[in-house]
Amino acid sequence: MTEQLVIGFGLIAVSTFIEALFIGSVIIFYRSFRSWIAGPPVALKTVLIAGVAPLWLFLGLVISAWIWAYAFYALGVFDTFEPALYFALVCFTTLGFGDVLLSEEWRLLSGVCAANGLLLFGITTAFLIEFFSRLRQADSTR
Repeated sequence: MTEQLVIGFGLIAVSTFIEALFIGSVIIFYRSFRSWIAGPPVALKTVLIAGVAPLWLFLGLVISAWIWAYAFYALGVFDTFEPALYFALVCFTTLGFGDVLLSEEWRLLSGVCAANGLLLFGITTAFLIEFFSRLRQADSTR
């Protein structure tokens, strides 16, 4: 049990740091190109940024799920990588189909993985709400 919690905490730390890097890169991009974004055509640029930013942050979430999948595979929880990735994605999104389960030896990791997904989706959603709010605010001051 302790081993699973230590492994899970390590994976949460890595995936949280990865998502923080992706969020930070959006902030750096926005600050670096704020004057370009404010220039015409503003609406087109806003649509472009509103489309690209969520996709970029989603990539960070996918990378984190892949890291979980690799951990499941490396620990020998799954014989091949495909079910490890499937399980990680289903667990990470807290969808939980239940068609693929972990053995009793490793099942605590599934809850930790789900908690990690919930945490990262929450952080990403909160950031996007704030980001879009600032985009709208900047657009209204023009």
